Amino acid sequence: MAEAALGLGTNLGDREAALAQAVDLLAAMPGIELASVSNLYSSAPWGVTDQPDFLNLCVLIETGLGPLQLLHACKAVEAELGRQERLRWGPREMDVDVLLMQGVTLDTETLAIPHPRMAERRFVLEPLAEIAPDWALEDGTVTSKSAALKKKAADQMCVLDEAATRRFASLRSA
Repeated sequence: MAEAALGLGTNLGDREAALAQAVDLLAAMPGIELASVSNLYSSAPWGVTDQPDFLNLCVLIETGLGPLQLLHACKAVEAELGRQERLRWGPREMDVDVLLMQGVTLDTETLAIPHPRMAERRFVLEPLAEIAPDWALEDGTVTSKSAALKKKAADQMCVLDEAATRRFASLRSA
């Protein structure tokens, strides 16, 4: 089993319910064991800014799946929750990204691990720092990269959403 970190986000519909369902679907998949779930963070859209704010979280899992199998599992969750292909960085019902995977560095047309843009995104690093603070990245830990980005990109809106986190927790399957 390998440890892996996933980033989830949505900005359409009942966001807390969609995230709760996505986490439950991931936890129910063969080859995936849920280890930890971050709080929810509200963040401004990235790229295409004329759309609703996102809710984001990160999960830490243990998996016996290979990187491409894990990607397919993430895509299956997106499809189950009605993800529609739209413009890049546009609105989405659900987005599930493979961020990190223990012992894996990969750069193919379909998957890059570590995720190539996670170090630029507070909405990824801040929830990830909650559940994998000491995960070593190329030039520091998740926590050190998150702190540096918070200073560098203070204009990137990323706020812990305690009300959304409480509602999310109440919606999760027992």
